[in-house]
Amino acid sequence: MPPLLHWLVSSLDSLVSWVQTWLYVDVIQPLLFKFGWMDYDEDTYDALYPVIVGFLTIVSMYLLLRPLEALRPIERWENRRALRVDVLYTWISKLGLFNLFFFVAFQPIFDNSQVWLRYHGIVNINLDSLWPGVTSKPLAAFAFYVVVLDFAGYWYHRWQHRIGVWWELHAVHHSQRQMSLWCDDRNHMLDDVLQAGFFAAIAIAIGIAPTQFVVLTALTNFAQSVQHTNARLPFGPLLERLIVSPTFHRRHHAVGYGHEGTAYGCNFGVLFPWWDMLFRTASWNRGLEPTGIRQQLEGESYGEGFIAQHWLAFVRIARRLGLRRSGDGGAAAA
Repeated sequence: MPPLLHWLVSSLDSLVSWVQTWLYVDVIQPLLFKFGWMDYDEDTYDALYPVIVGFLTIVSMYLLLRPLEALRPIERWENRRALRVDVLYTWISKLGLFNLFFFVAFQPIFDNSQVWLRYHGIVNINLDSLWPGVTSKPLAAFAFYVVVLDFAGYWYHRWQHRIGVWWELHAVHHSQRQMSLWCDDRNHMLDDVLQAGFFAAIAIAIGIAPTQFVVLTALTNFAQSVQHTNARLPFGPLLERLIVSPTFHRRHHAVGYGHEGTAYGCNFGVLFPWWDMLFRTASWNRGLEPTGIRQQLEGESYGEGFIAQHWLAFVRIARRLGLRRSGDGGAAAA
């Protein structure tokens, strides 16, 4: 790892560890002792790490991206009220508790499967068995993990659009017609649970350490916030083929083309557009297009508040499965 990068990573880790220890000793532990919850002592200390990283991510988002939205907006809105609920989604999602929970919950399952594999003489799944010695090179291992998780993220995203019931959950994300730095985390909570379990299982399978997983998640989340930013960012034709740009991702959100259920689909890449280029789902249209879902233009409501957005997703699922008459679903949506 280059000296400067190593210093930066070490400094950030030291900062997070210092804050984690301070919060635990001076705030959390006295509360646990007062309420008789000391059985959760160690788990609570570990849980502070992703919470602190998530908090720093949110602060970085606002300090770095909000000025860009103010100075170089793609769209100008007279009323930003629709963005308020996205801020709530951001605080829930970026604190990272879903990801940590599933990472910890799946670890015993994976450990038992490893024992079973060894008992039957099957080689364990780990990065060193695929690339001997790579784990001694932190930067190379980290890059490998990023690429593997991003490849999985591309297919996860495509499945969200291909599977009708799943799309109704993901539609909560696409129903925001004012894309901003807060929009990335606007997801149905059930979809968040599915996603956290999916990526935690893959991370454990390829040997990612818990702290690495937290950092990987934070970097991915920040990059996706950049993609949704309402700002004209000059990526250029070369850089936007290396990293997903706001222009590339905005095409994915375009009404009538980018995402509508199983009929359309483009630009599914999470961090890298390589997979879209490889599987021929890339679209490089740079025109400014309205975002949202066609049904919204036809009068269907996807909800303005947190509770309504979640409930209406279940209404649409019931209607899709034939558990509710179309007219009833429309009345509920209205």
